[in-house]
Amino acid sequence: MDEKIISLVKQHRSGLSFSQLASFLRLRGKERTRLRSRLRTLQGRGVILKKREKYIILPGKNVVRGEFLGTGKGYAFVMPEGGASEDIFIPGRDCRGAFSGDIVEVALREKGKKGKPEGRILRIVAKASATALGIFEERFGQPFFLPFDTATPEPLPIRSLGFLRPRPGMVVEVEREKGVLAGVLGWPEDPGVDTEVIIRRFRLPVDFSAEALSEVAQYSGRIAARERAGRRDFRRWTSVTIDGENAQDFDDAVSIRELRSGHFLLGVHIADVSHYVRPGTALDRDAAERATSVYFPDRTLPMLPERLSNDLCSLRPKKTRLTVSVLMEIERNGRLVRADFCPSLIRTAERLTYTSVYKIFQDDEAEKRRYARLVPDLLRMRKLAAALRARREEEGSLNFDLLEPELVYREGKLHAVAAFEANEAHHLIEEFMVAANVAVAQALQKEAQPGLYRVHPPPALADLEELRDKLSHFGLYLPPADKITSSDLQRILKRVEGRPEEKFLQVQVLRALRLAAYSAENTGHYGLAKKEYTHFTSPIRRYPDLIVHRSLKALLRGEKMEIPDLASIALHCSKREREADEAEKALVEWRIFRLLREKIGQEFEGMVVGLTPAGLVVELEDYFVEGLVPSADLGRDAFGQRSKPRFRRLRPGRAYRLGERIRVILTSVDPMGRRMGLTLSQNGEEGKG
Repeated sequence: MDEKIISLVKQHRSGLSFSQLASFLRLRGKERTRLRSRLRTLQGRGVILKKREKYIILPGKNVVRGEFLGTGKGYAFVMPEGGASEDIFIPGRDCRGAFSGDIVEVALREKGKKGKPEGRILRIVAKASATALGIFEERFGQPFFLPFDTATPEPLPIRSLGFLRPRPGMVVEVEREKGVLAGVLGWPEDPGVDTEVIIRRFRLPVDFSAEALSEVAQYSGRIAARERAGRRDFRRWTSVTIDGENAQDFDDAVSIRELRSGHFLLGVHIADVSHYVRPGTALDRDAAERATSVYFPDRTLPMLPERLSNDLCSLRPKKTRLTVSVLMEIERNGRLVRADFCPSLIRTAERLTYTSVYKIFQDDEAEKRRYARLVPDLLRMRKLAAALRARREEEGSLNFDLLEPELVYREGKLHAVAAFEANEAHHLIEEFMVAANVAVAQALQKEAQPGLYRVHPPPALADLEELRDKLSHFGLYLPPADKITSSDLQRILKRVEGRPEEKFLQVQVLRALRLAAYSAENTGHYGLAKKEYTHFTSPIRRYPDLIVHRSLKALLRGEKMEIPDLASIALHCSKREREADEAEKALVEWRIFRLLREKIGQEFEGMVVGLTPAGLVVELEDYFVEGLVPSADLGRDAFGQRSKPRFRRLRPGRAYRLGERIRVILTSVDPMGRRMGLTLSQNGEEGKG
């Protein structure tokens, strides 16, 4: 009833009386009494106002529906339905007990934090799950649990334990409505418990339907003559896959030839997943629901059953596989001359790794002997990739070579955290995949063929203005916010290379950008400086790529592709992608914090990445996670004078600067909350950078 009331009042700006509302809603007797109750509730929530016996929407109020995203850090966000606007910031006090995944209604405020959308929860429309996960506690002899997915973890009472007897510190599942204990997952340190918690928190699909598995079982693995018909045969071409050492599915292979003109002919051959996964099948429904594969350190949740993802569709060495190929003639300066597309057959010569290819590029003699027959092609690929990358940068494409955490295990136990850095071999494959994606997007756009595009909107002016202000304190200058282009940002990234604050400044540029997403409409890709871009090269692990394959193959047949609800598919895939990214990051950080718990009292080098009234936010350089040095530890008047780039003590005058390296001591760690406490070491006052 609330939705109907709000909708009616919105339609009548001058307001509606109680009688008019009852008439429009055709209510009588007890229903009119319920209407009065709902109106009082809506008034109390601040959604409507009663003025001169008429109900109106409050001036400047805008009620938005969306998905609640709890952070556990004292605030939350709401992602509006339909991707209509930026995420809405919600202070912890205004969350009304919502959990991550809940669909909520939000009252937007006229002016939010830093000019960005801000609001408060009016009500929970639909709960994401009937249960909630958290840590079991006992307080004054009574059972409680600390939930994971709220804005601020506050202990909630458990009304009944049933027959279960958890111990304090265990992970438990509780029915939200009744407050009854529904299950005990175990201790957070037990093998697999952390992964299971993340899977449930992010509501990630695990099991495939029986119907989908039955469909997969019907594929014998043999490629019949009718399946080969109409395909170009590239099995005599020297094609290779280049992936990480631990990769399991191989959906892209590359080949190269040098033409008499001096141009390169680059072949990008992608697994033809669309041959096996047809629209309307159970396999398609399961893949669409997942939308993406999820990769954890010790477990993968594939988008497709293993029989497809690791076997039939995977471009294994020396196995004949069905593919869709993009053949691109490219000048030596990286300019595309033409692109052709076709269903194809390939048989890869080798399964190469990034490490092996990089060693060859570094003139490693042993590796060059091992792959002697492939070295000439790899060196051609190296030249072409360098030309493509240089051309992209000239056009204003942004390249972020950020270090990523890589967990190092010994005898099944996390031993250390290493810094993963993309090398030249990674860049080579990246350039070839970008080139193929652009070529396919241009073909779809030219023929107005429906498909999914990978779009990246320009940054908000407020974010660019904030970035401009921050960079100026490091002697880096940008044009006025409304004049900034991706080329300007690329120039900044080049200028900070090698500086002590390089990583910090790269992150600031990255944070000023909006998220890329999928869309049925082509609006361009700001970060890549491309007018047309799509995702075509990973159909084993991304559903949008599968959609694009179907569209391209229909185009090659001279057919117009019909894809019902394409805009909804784009929104769903974007949402699933973000959930997968957040889940992968959450598990890695949880394990890093668990490792750090064994190091309480030790000293570390960190970088100041945030200045807040609560204190200094410091990232530990070798662990990629952040902690807080409380302002109380910095001195009674540490923030008597504050500016955007630095916090200064009035006495004795010590300033803490963004991007500065300091020494800190680890004082506390909460692995599941992904938080840690820090204090300055005696050497921390000296600072570096």
